[in-house]
Amino acid sequence: MKRLALIAMLAALAAGPAAAETPGVTKTEIRLGQTMPYSGNASAYGVVGKATAAYFEKINREQGGISGRKIVFISLDDGYSPPKTVEQTRRLVEQDEVLAILGTLGTPTNTAIHRYLNAKKVPQLLITTGAHKWADPKGYPWTMPGMVSYQTEGTIYGRYLRATRPDAKIALLSQNDDFGRDYIHGFKQGLGEAAQKMIVAETTYEVSDPKIDSQIIALKASGADAFFSVTLGKFSSQAIRKAAEIGWKPQPFIVPTSSVGIKTILEPAGIENAAGLISASTVKTVSDPQWAGDAGMREYLAFLKAYMPDLDPNDSGGVTGYHAGMIMAQILKQCGEDLSRANVMRQAASLHMQLPMLLPGIEIKTGPDDYLPLQQLRMQRFDGKTWQLFGEPIDE
Repeated sequence: MKRLALIAMLAALAAGPAAAETPGVTKTEIRLGQTMPYSGNASAYGVVGKATAAYFEKINREQGGISGRKIVFISLDDGYSPPKTVEQTRRLVEQDEVLAILGTLGTPTNTAIHRYLNAKKVPQLLITTGAHKWADPKGYPWTMPGMVSYQTEGTIYGRYLRATRPDAKIALLSQNDDFGRDYIHGFKQGLGEAAQKMIVAETTYEVSDPKIDSQIIALKASGADAFFSVTLGKFSSQAIRKAAEIGWKPQPFIVPTSSVGIKTILEPAGIENAAGLISASTVKTVSDPQWAGDAGMREYLAFLKAYMPDLDPNDSGGVTGYHAGMIMAQILKQCGEDLSRANVMRQAASLHMQLPMLLPGIEIKTGPDDYLPLQQLRMQRFDGKTWQLFGEPIDE
């Protein structure tokens, strides 16, 4: 198995490492682990792990690590295969003896190691998935998500629609899995008691379906004049294109944050068909000219230039990994000299910080009974060229 060595080991081995009071911690280093899909169908998301590694490289090079300890970040390929995730995570915990697992990507992969890491009392931090189940400090106190939950995002869309179009007749299309169910549950929560009256049609699709044309045609036929398309990848593009082809113009036409990529989603749908789409965001868009002089944007672009010069700045996975590294660094700083796994979790549950690529008004905040670090979004509308923000941040 090819191992991705992301951070160089210390040169000062002559002094000899101190006996670690906590796995992964010596007088000179802190070892952190991760699995990522560096191969397979989801390999495009590997940039998240690479960006986190690059941020730790920056910390080591420019600041000498954290509290005099270099960060050794071991990121292994799991191919987005849950059995491989289990194998690699056990290796990280039992052989490499990492202090914590950081940022592992995907709901099925994290589900496969969820119970194991909690039984071992190993922090499973800032995982890259929005499933709501990860924010369960009582049931799984060693696991913390790193994204806005799908349920939170769905709730915000429901609240927005109830406030702006209380007379809307809503159609819902969702992926038939936890991803889709979390969004729909949150959306109905946001609508509140009005959900029963406002929702006039609801259907699903399977990830194995070749097309969703029949679902779009049926939803239009319901008489719906507003649409929440809880879709991913090609299905998002298909929904946008098919609605335009049959002359269905729901207002609003809402898509989740995972379906806003201009090159990956909107261009295949026909960019002219995407004008007017509504979504939300927590982060600044590199291509948006309004952030050209922004200090946080300049900081991020300087980081890319120095540590990831080959990365397309518009790849949002870079921001995800960059922020994960920054949050983890803050957790370790707050730990001081008590780098026990228990204290790592205490500090992870006491965050309040700004990040350079978060939108104004949005911040990272956690508590002992609240493991969701992000609970605010800004609404945005696609104008045919770029996503334009509007309104103030909306809380769940």
